[in-house]
Amino acid sequence: MAFTAKSPASLGWLLAALVSTTGLHAAGSETLRGKLAALPYRIAYECYVDGNWEIFVANADGTSAANLTKTPGVHEHYPQVSPDGTRMCFSVDTGEGREAVRSLWVMDIDGSNRRKLADNAREPFWRPDGKAIGFLPQEYPKFNVMDYYTKGMSFCDLSTGTITPHVNSANLFHLYNPGFSPDGKWIVSTVHAGMGFDHAILLIEANGNKIINLKVPGCRPCFSPDGTHLAWGAGDHEIAIAPIDLAAENPSVGKWSETIHHPRSETYHVDWSPDSRYVSLSLGPASKGDPAKAGTFLAACEIVGVYAPGWDIVAVPADRGGQLELDKLTDADLVKVTTNGSSNKESSWFKAKSK
Repeated sequence: MAFTAKSPASLGWLLAALVSTTGLHAAGSETLRGKLAALPYRIAYECYVDGNWEIFVANADGTSAANLTKTPGVHEHYPQVSPDGTRMCFSVDTGEGREAVRSLWVMDIDGSNRRKLADNAREPFWRPDGKAIGFLPQEYPKFNVMDYYTKGMSFCDLSTGTITPHVNSANLFHLYNPGFSPDGKWIVSTVHAGMGFDHAILLIEANGNKIINLKVPGCRPCFSPDGTHLAWGAGDHEIAIAPIDLAAENPSVGKWSETIHHPRSETYHVDWSPDSRYVSLSLGPASKGDPAKAGTFLAACEIVGVYAPGWDIVAVPADRGGQLELDKLTDADLVKVTTNGSSNKESSWFKAKSK
């Protein structure tokens, strides 16, 4: 049968085509919150509430946020979730000012079975097999809030409690924000005024002495879980994402594939979703904190233990490419994971285990 523009059959076909096209358009316009809500991902982060640093966990879309720690006597921050999503290591501060002691702790992902591993231990990070936690020993006994106040690198075996220094520990100092590559061969970290560098992002051989300057500006690098990309803070207002070939003898960072920018707010603490498709970051105004608040210090507000009013965590796609202007993104590409502005920093994604 031949259809004409006036025939009921052709009108029916046209209506069906329009419905189909509209449906496809709606699916393509799905909000990022909806996409994240459909995934089994959660995000841990630090937050300053009721005069205390606590660790919260929420769904990746920001719903069902819960305080895991609830400890008014001490201050928890810098959560790092194990590769299998079952445990979390974190920092605990006890005491105030120069008398504060920062310790390394671990607990189950629900907050149970909490135990201390080491004192004067900074910025922990998981070995990919989940059997050990790396950390940076404090440079001197007296506390200093500066993130690069470190000397050496050590690893704590979780089954025995044994602490072993990195094979090149004596030559590692003023590092901060370390993290393993997924294959376990490299540790990426920022160095500040140490090891012959003014400020740099380094690859440190995990079981050797090789050190590679990646020659990119900025700090706080983070490998994608699939090991193909590196994200880092390229400046106070910009996160950069670029490919990296970890199979090369001397890995290097390739052409930047995406930048995430805000013209006014600072952008820090980038972390990847388990599928390497999304990143989260901390976003807020520059400040030097408020040391009158318990458990806080006077320094740049992105540093652990420094109060950061107005700071929240957002999530965006990591595979869009080009430059993402955070002040112009719609809900199709931006999710506000937190909204209370209570020093929400240091996000860590993980995949929730099925019950």
